[in-house]
Formats: sequence, structure tokens, C-alpha cells
Amino acid sequence: MHMQQYLEFAANHPVLIGAFMLVLGALIWNLLREGVSGMNIGPAEATLKINHEDAVVVDVRSIEEFSGGHILHARNIPLNGLKNQLPALEKYRQRPIIIACHSGSRSGVAASTLRKEGFEQVYNLRGGMLAWESAGLPMKRR
Repeated sequence: MHMQQYLEFAANHPVLIGAFMLVLGALIWNLLREGVSGMNIGPAEATLKINHEDAVVVDVRSIEEFSGGHILHARNIPLNGLKNQLPALEKYRQRPIIIACHSGSRSGVAASTLRKEGFEQVYNLRGGMLAWESAGLPMKRR
């Protein structure tokens, strides 16, 4: 196709072009945002960090959700109490910290909070416990 045909198509289909630009912009925004945070890891990467780098897992779900099943040795600090519990996390400042929640959204907020507080090795478990369970990784239930 020649450039003139592209321009003609764009002129004849402004809604399609607008929708395409919107989706493209959202995709670029998501890639840039994830690149900036850059600290989202999947269950397999999290397992490696836990086993080889002595990473600490902080589960920011409610106590009820945590009791239903969690990563072995995870600490439960619900998101709404995270700011108050920062002193308890100080001893882990030099270790990788993996933040987990149900699907990965609350843990993203928690990871940002910890990074703003100066914790450098903070990772968000992408997909949360849903991804962990889907990967067939072990969970402790109490």
C-alpha cells in the first residue's frame, strides 16, 4: 500500500483509527509503567528469590484471606495496616521482599509504598496468589 491509501483509509474510518490510537496509547502506558516499576515477578521468579536469595514474602491480604491459604513462611500484613508495620519490616531492608495479594493489584500498591520508604529490593508477585496457585506451587493453609 502507498501512503496515500493509508491516509484515505484513516480519513474514511476515523472511529477505527481513534480506537486503535487509544489501545496503542494504553499499551504503551502499561509497558512504560511496568518498566518504571520494573519489579513485577512471576511465581517461578519468586520461587527462585525465596530459595536462593532468602527473599521475604509479605502477604497484604486480609487475615481471613491469608488463613485460606498462603505462601509458606509468608508474613501477613494487611494493606490497610502496612504503614504502621514498616518498623517490623526494617530488619528485612537488605533482603528481597516479595509482596503478594489475591491478584497482584493490592500488592502493587504495597510495593510502591515500600519503595517510597527506601526499600530497594521490593517485588510485586504478578498475578498474586491466583498465579501462584495456578502454577501448582505449594501453599500452607491454617
